[in-house]
Amino acid sequence: MGQAPSSTAESNGRDFDLRLWSPVIVSSGGGGGELMSSLGNVVAVRDRDFTGDLPDECLAHVFQFLGAGDRKRCSLVCKRWLFVDGQYRHRLSLDAKDEIFSFLTSIFNRFDSVTKLALRCDRKSVSLSDEALAIISVRCLNLTRVKLRGCREITDLGMEEFARNCINLKKLSVGSCNFGAKGVNAMLEHCKLLEELSVKRLRGIHEAAELIQLPAAGSSSSLRSICLKELVNGQVFEPLVANTRTLKTLKIIRCLGDWDKVLLMIGDGKSSLSEIHLERLQVSDIGLSAISKCPNVETLHIVKTPECSNYGLINVAERCKLLRKLHIDGWRTNRIGDEGLMSVAKHCLNLQELVLIGVNATHMSLAAIASNCEKLERLALCGSGTIGDTEIACIAKKCGALRKFCIKGCPVSDRGIEALAVGCPNLVKLKVKKCRVVTGDIGDWLREQRRTLVVSMDSDETEAAVVVDGEVETVVVEEPRVAQAGGAVAEIGSGNVGGNNGGSRLATIRSKLGFLAGRNLVTCTFRRWSHNDNASSST
Repeated sequence: MGQAPSSTAESNGRDFDLRLWSPVIVSSGGGGGELMSSLGNVVAVRDRDFTGDLPDECLAHVFQFLGAGDRKRCSLVCKRWLFVDGQYRHRLSLDAKDEIFSFLTSIFNRFDSVTKLALRCDRKSVSLSDEALAIISVRCLNLTRVKLRGCREITDLGMEEFARNCINLKKLSVGSCNFGAKGVNAMLEHCKLLEELSVKRLRGIHEAAELIQLPAAGSSSSLRSICLKELVNGQVFEPLVANTRTLKTLKIIRCLGDWDKVLLMIGDGKSSLSEIHLERLQVSDIGLSAISKCPNVETLHIVKTPECSNYGLINVAERCKLLRKLHIDGWRTNRIGDEGLMSVAKHCLNLQELVLIGVNATHMSLAAIASNCEKLERLALCGSGTIGDTEIACIAKKCGALRKFCIKGCPVSDRGIEALAVGCPNLVKLKVKKCRVVTGDIGDWLREQRRTLVVSMDSDETEAAVVVDGEVETVVVEEPRVAQAGGAVAEIGSGNVGGNNGGSRLATIRSKLGFLAGRNLVTCTFRRWSHNDNASSST
């Protein structure tokens, strides 16, 4: 009798370990029964590590799919795994408290291949200083991305020393730091490969600060993106914004002061800007008219800028004919309406994404957009008192390319939603929120009529209680549904009714915590939709 074959076990962690270290029995011959009965025929029984057959590169690739905690535990399995984890870890995030200063040498002796580094320190702790930053820059000469958050002990001198050593840096993001214009200028002078610069709450920039600009020989700069957030004297970046001819993306968000002058400097017809994001700024039609002189603009966000009106939007529409994405949050000021949108419909024929928040558009402008902008794929209409069933029916009839549609806080009823059952043949996602007259029954009916359409409504939401900063908060969790072939309604992304369901639901709740921070829901949704569309088109 030979040895009976072992039964197939379930695929769990224990069996995975058994497969990696299974006993190997080497015999000199004989039958299976004799092998089990005679110890003399057994030459050796030993444990074998099958991962030893894997090259270091393959093992490191497996580690990349693990979470931070699992990866740390794997590094403690054996010396080889410890070595592989350190040599092939390219991304590292540290709690940048001053207490870790004495461990920096040993940390970067182990992780000497880091190219992406994040240093974060909370407001109640003392952060790493210039000396620590200098040690890091010497140990990590191949850094390409650096993020500094709350490192208040780092000064201009520390940033200059860091810039001299990390000349291969391509992306720099700083927030809540105390260094100023000299530190930023040092980065621009020494890091010739810098492509992205993000600055938020940089406290060292004061009213008498020197201007931030490219060095004298900076005409060959590779800088492509500048993001300025919550700055008090952000106008010191004016020379940098105006003179960087390679600049493609400019985002200015919640910065104080008048920004019309800065925008006038870039509107000379030579700018290569393709994306501009203005949010909660003191910007008027003068600034929008300056933007209109940038003919390559494809993406424009005008968010809560109460001084902008139809006049500025008309100038942009008439000259920026390559515009593909337009987001307008009128903040219910009624300064942007049908007149400006009619100009968009007339001149921006390549428009693919349109978000209107707090803009009282009527049937006249929406009909023009639906008729002329034949490439429109993503549309959001939010917080408008003039958009009703007639406007939705017009969109359903004329927007043949529309794939994703969001309606929020508009006086729309079930009758308007019914029009989407036969209109918009390419529609794949529909979100209807805070439309009080719309009932949940119309959502079920629409799913029956269009079984491939993902419909998300208020009735599809559930509430979950989570603890944030010691207080219990109620988080709304969306459960978009689509009708199955048999007529039953299935939850999208819910998974099996097993142990994984709780984990996926918890991950969903965590993702919804952005609501507690006051994030713009429609903007976040459309950013995700746009990313998915770009990814699918690239493949």
